[in-house]
Amino acid sequence: MLCVSYYYALHTEIMSIIILSIAILIISAVFHEYAHGWVAHKLGDDTAKNAGRLTLNPLNHLDPVGSIILPLLLIFSGVNFIIGWAKPVPYNPYNLRDSKYGDLKVAIGGPAANLIIALIFGIMARLTPVAVGLKQMLVVGFLRGDNDYLLAQMQGSLVTSVFVLAVIFCFLNLLLMIFNLVPIPPLDGSKVLMTFLPYNWQIKMRGLEPYGFFIIIFLLMFGFFSLIWPLLMFLFSLIVGVF
Repeated sequence: MLCVSYYYALHTEIMSIIILSIAILIISAVFHEYAHGWVAHKLGDDTAKNAGRLTLNPLNHLDPVGSIILPLLLIFSGVNFIIGWAKPVPYNPYNLRDSKYGDLKVAIGGPAANLIIALIFGIMARLTPVAVGLKQMLVVGFLRGDNDYLLAQMQGSLVTSVFVLAVIFCFLNLLLMIFNLVPIPPLDGSKVLMTFLPYNWQIKMRGLEPYGFFIIIFLLMFGFFSLIWPLLMFLFSLIVGVF
């Protein structure tokens, strides 16, 4: 699974909100990968289980380079996004009981897990007893990267802290869900799309996988987020009830 998140430039130190966001990305990535393995297991393939990947222990899923080194380098380099990945969960498609749609179901498992997390925390944010006006200001502060404002509002207020935490969980999991459904190998969306393509087109798409990371970086550098942003904000507003 590929994890991508925007963040805003730091001044003299890494702010608490940034650290919290990275922690949430890691937690969400673990659930995403676990869900892939869980679906494969339910469909009859124990490859992930035998490899010790059918677990929520983050140490079993995190990639030293993609989960730790690269995100930290990007943070300190001053770019306006974080990109990283967890170790893909292995599975054997020939073991799946559903030979036609098994790959699709396994691929959907990860984004579905992110959607469930987004719904849980989005509803939590919606039901948190914080004034509507303050909720809107907190969401705007988060989207603008105004960490000083968020931390000031959270100081001494458990309810506000819960709301901000729920907002970050909801937003980042929706972002992960949408991004991973983009049909570019090795993202989950490519496996979904390949299920419905003729075999020769499937071969061509698999041939793009070695170049997928570079394609993704290119798209990020040239405004890819502007394409998915309207859908992301629509879903976020619909669930959280802000805006």
